Amino acid sequence: MSTDNAAPSPSERGTVLVTGGTGFVGSHSIARLIGEGYRTRVTVRQTGQEAEVLAALRQAEVDPAGRLEFVVADLGADHGWVDAMDGVSHVLHHASPFPLTPPETEDEVIRPARDGALRVLSAARRAGIPRVVMTSSYAAVGYTVKPGNHYSEADWTDPGTEGLPAYHKSKVLAERAAWDYVRTHPDIELAVVNPTGIFGPRLGNRPSASVGLVKGMLTGQMPVVPVMYFGVVDVRDVVDLHLRAMLHPKAAGERFIAVSGPSISLLGMAQILREHFPTAADLLPAAELTIEQVRKAVKTEPALRDAAALGGRIPVISNEKARSVLQWSPRDVTETIVATADGEIRLGLILPQGTRAARP
Repeated sequence: MSTDNAAPSPSERGTVLVTGGTGFVGSHSIARLIGEGYRTRVTVRQTGQEAEVLAALRQAEVDPAGRLEFVVADLGADHGWVDAMDGVSHVLHHASPFPLTPPETEDEVIRPARDGALRVLSAARRAGIPRVVMTSSYAAVGYTVKPGNHYSEADWTDPGTEGLPAYHKSKVLAERAAWDYVRTHPDIELAVVNPTGIFGPRLGNRPSASVGLVKGMLTGQMPVVPVMYFGVVDVRDVVDLHLRAMLHPKAAGERFIAVSGPSISLLGMAQILREHFPTAADLLPAAELTIEQVRKAVKTEPALRDAAALGGRIPVISNEKARSVLQWSPRDVTETIVATADGEIRLGLILPQGTRAARP
């Protein structure tokens, strides 16, 4: 899945600024960019986080070879962004707060997501950077019920939807604010990627909610799962789509949903793991809560808010736009789920050492 057909020669590729470089998507983006010959500048919120990025690159077996640099810049402050944008040719804006537990107030998540997106766009525009590619989320697309449950880039989650988690609302409001900004400042282009649930091998030790699902299943922490259907996409394919959106002329002014294929349930995911990791079969969930049980349980289990918000619906999520416009070709969901578990095994975090997936 190379972007080489659209990319300039390595000597002409310039410098790409990556925000959120210590995150799941950001770490893979940095590894991919450096591997393709780009100079890469990474924003960190505070000095010392550089070590996380370097550790992730070692894990990916990628040598920075003098093409990696860092700058301190926080989404919540103006300081540092002028330096961050200096000499940059492209911007991948991945950074956005993702609380592992529900925040005390929605503003704790919404404000840095929305204001941070505007801060990045404004700084990029002032620096004369032609385009920013922003990571939004399927949370900004398909969490409002519609007849037929078919969703494409034309759809938007209503931030007033009852029971919508603060994170999902933050993604809607941040993306809306970004589009409003470029409409009033046509001298900068915006392209947005809206990933569904991001899985795949992890780089570094930062927790990931999606990877945590797989780990929880394989370690027996989830004997029962809520009824919940959702899209899956591989982190490596999310990065690939960002790079295509960064380079392709037709990506300007467009949103692109990143999903590998049909929605899957948590129980279906458990079945994939059971088939490929038979030694963990007894640890994997074999039962499913009904939506009525989920709605009752969410009062005391905030982690079930996402399942409650989806209401047991089976969304039909289109990736046709990314395929046809950007020639994107994602991995199969089974390959991604197995790669997620294999990655945790290699890190020694789940299953006895030496366990191998049973390949079909």
